[in-house]
Amino acid sequence: MDSVLKAIAADRAAALEELKAFLRIPSVSGDPARRGEVRRAATWVAEYLGRIGCRVEVVETPGHPIVYGEWTGAPGRPTLLMYGHYDVQPEDPVHEWTSPPFEPTIRDGAIYARGAADDKGQVFVHLKAAAAWLKAEGRLPLNLKFLIEGEEEVGSVNLEPFVVERAERLKADAVVISDTAMLAKGAPALCVGLRGIVYCQVDVQGPATDLHSGTFGGSVANPATVLCRILARLTDERGRVTIPGFYDEVRPLTAAEREAFAALPFDEKAYREALGVSALDGEAGFTTLERRWARPTFEVNGLLAGFTGVGSKTVLPARAMAKVSMRLVPDQDPEKIIEAFEATVRRLCPPSVTLRITRMHGSRPWLMPTDHPATQAAVRALTRGFGRPPVFIRSGGSIPIVTALTERLAAPILLIGFGLPDENAHAPDERLDLDNFHRGIETIAHLYAELT
Repeated sequence: MDSVLKAIAADRAAALEELKAFLRIPSVSGDPARRGEVRRAATWVAEYLGRIGCRVEVVETPGHPIVYGEWTGAPGRPTLLMYGHYDVQPEDPVHEWTSPPFEPTIRDGAIYARGAADDKGQVFVHLKAAAAWLKAEGRLPLNLKFLIEGEEEVGSVNLEPFVVERAERLKADAVVISDTAMLAKGAPALCVGLRGIVYCQVDVQGPATDLHSGTFGGSVANPATVLCRILARLTDERGRVTIPGFYDEVRPLTAAEREAFAALPFDEKAYREALGVSALDGEAGFTTLERRWARPTFEVNGLLAGFTGVGSKTVLPARAMAKVSMRLVPDQDPEKIIEAFEATVRRLCPPSVTLRITRMHGSRPWLMPTDHPATQAAVRALTRGFGRPPVFIRSGGSIPIVTALTERLAAPILLIGFGLPDENAHAPDERLDLDNFHRGIETIAHLYAELT
């Protein structure tokens, strides 16, 4: 292990330059104009895996390619599957970035670029850990497989069919994913729970075209007003979702779980100030961490209607649109939730407009036991990499493929994140702390040894 750690230390400067090259590729999977750039990122990953000694396959899908790599030179040893994604979120609004989003810039001990934290920087941690072992020892202490996709930011629609089709080839004793965050700087964490999600679009159509609000206002339904009324009735003043049956299958937090959340070093005042809000809000009767990690929500993610340009234009809009999501917790079923949502919205919608609901994507919630041997191996690796034991946390976000990997491979999932909660994933000035980046490489290198 000493030789591997020496190789990692000697390669620090080169690792940073390689990461910069990866981050310069604007692999925005949701932008059709960037399709070629997404493919370029897939090629970059595949070529890197090939250079360090893996067998590599770039698998075409109806969307963006999946990169599969493997090193299987340790017969009789356990097999670890690493999952990550090379696609990124759009960089908008560009004017809010301090430096260009696809020109990686180092300042204040962090690297700033779109994808630095989510998820290129964290994917690269794993590539460098494998490279260090192969350079120092000529082999890995276990068998290692890489599954790196280009559609996570648009719902991973083509990944699950790939996992189903190639489940035997992907078979592993454990799966490791780095697409979550630590609790705070200096506080390594192992994420043992994810919320699920249901995401959809609601369109309300009124008149055939925009109308003069003075001439026609008061005689026809305003789709924007109708949509706002519907959305406002989906939550109450106590922060609870009003969709009938929404909470029927929610698994309550145990007293022990609530005590464990309360014992974490979470500074609510600092959290509020970092977000720039005067007060926190959410479902009554629960703490901030409980609301974020273990309670379901309904959120409006986007609204569009009428005139939104500079100045004034008195129109009665012909249509209005909202994008909404519901975060789910164990044991909620996404299919039941979306059906209940649709039924509720249709009941609330008046006959004076036409309603259309489009299902976008969804995933189930997930929870991992903290006493599993693989979890304990991850605890030891994080302790070695960061010099202190990790805390167990959950994430309020969703990683669509986690449940599918759990079900299809029947393997434990290790969510070992090296980002920080305030590193602006999905927002301007996204960044990754460089100390966490380098310690992350050491941690994953230790994980390979701890799992054998």
